[in-house]
Amino acid sequence: MAIKVAIIGGGVAGVTAALTLGNLGFEVDIFEKNRALISGPPFCHLHAGGNLYREISDQQCITLLRQSIDFVKLYPFSIDKRPTIFATPIYDPFEPLDMIDRLELLTNEYKKLIDKDASNKVLGEANNYYEIFSKDKLLEISKRDIVEQPKSNDEWLIPFAKNLDFDTIKFPVIVVQEYGINMFRVAANSGLALENMNNVNIHRETNVVSVKEIDNGFELSYNGTKNGSIKVDYLINAAGFRTGLIDDMLGIKEKRLVEFKAAYTTKWDIREKKWPEVIFHGIRGTKNGMRQFTPYCNGYVQLHVMTPDVTLFSDGLVESSNSSSYPRLSKKYIDIIENGWDDKLRDERTLKARDYIAYFFPKFKSAKVGGKPLFGAQQIIGSDPTLRVAEVSFPKPKYARCEIVKVSSVNDMSKVIVNDIAKYFNIDINKDIFDIKELQILNDDDITKRACSVAEKLGYPNDLGIRCNIFDKD
Repeated sequence: MAIKVAIIGGGVAGVTAALTLGNLGFEVDIFEKNRALISGPPFCHLHAGGNLYREISDQQCITLLRQSIDFVKLYPFSIDKRPTIFATPIYDPFEPLDMIDRLELLTNEYKKLIDKDASNKVLGEANNYYEIFSKDKLLEISKRDIVEQPKSNDEWLIPFAKNLDFDTIKFPVIVVQEYGINMFRVAANSGLALENMNNVNIHRETNVVSVKEIDNGFELSYNGTKNGSIKVDYLINAAGFRTGLIDDMLGIKEKRLVEFKAAYTTKWDIREKKWPEVIFHGIRGTKNGMRQFTPYCNGYVQLHVMTPDVTLFSDGLVESSNSSSYPRLSKKYIDIIENGWDDKLRDERTLKARDYIAYFFPKFKSAKVGGKPLFGAQQIIGSDPTLRVAEVSFPKPKYARCEIVKVSSVNDMSKVIVNDIAKYFNIDINKDIFDIKELQILNDDDITKRACSVAEKLGYPNDLGIRCNIFDKD
């Protein structure tokens, strides 16, 4: 008799767990409250070294590097292969070369991973993991003609150098092989693959309303497109910021934070076709917070600005209480999550984000609102909002609680869950759990078609589902 597993939540954690468990032959039911899988907080960046976050530990950065490599190998069709530029604003208290010790550490770790397994070489050559560019070099690059399809860091830097106000940053700038992740393409990859697994049932627009322990398992009741109940042998809580609701149903007390955040969609009609991602470092939560410029196809640019008036919200970080494991966001944020954005708030914050970026790229002032923000609430286990690495915990037997902060953690999360199931049910797992044929048989055209459909269904321009730069393992 097959082992039955229920997964509450169809975000990137839930769908990756469903793919790995479905691949092993378990009977899987996955419950998603929304219309589409992976429709929660936005993600756009492969943190292959965690260089966006100067405040986190070296060990977290090393973990993010390894996890990012594993993620690329699982979802290659979702990767935009373009480097990331790290620039230090003139107002920032740190210096650009403060990054070098960490980058050298990460370069050596990447070399070790490649020596261990040649298939880990997904970020290019280890010796090219990062490169330093002086002001003189950038000035020279700014005089070059735009290259239709950049193949070197020099060529990727041309549009950056042409648009940069050189008086706004310190030098040098540093280019790192941290690529982009397209969340709509991850949704397409995983959705198409799961639909081809006969032993996986996807319950979209379905809300789990009660969970209780029974002999040798759990019973869930749900309503939505269909109402019903199900008994399972093993339960996975991948409910994202609503994780605490499931814990409350099971009488589990856990300390956690939930944070509401948003990234903003702009359309820059005069933008050159091929751009790198650009990070302007800063101190989170201040007026000089980090600014992130993430290019999509056809002039669309996603913006994060880690200030309280743009990406962060002054009352958007809440914590659990003694009486509940579920941190209560303000009603106004729940209304946005469930009913959508007020146009005035959308435009106000999007244009503020634009203006923060236009400080560095004056021509960016011509960018317009490109659609609704990408937004959501993110859970953070414990009480440290700077935590960037977490995977899974097991507060009860046969109950896994997913606690990822960055999407690249999903491979590690799935490994630990599979090992826990194997322990309880005395199973020998003899195969690579990520050798998933339903993912491997997909092609770029089918994924693009589905990704554009997912973007449109969620109210975004369908251009956001198109990958601009093909990953060379495809």
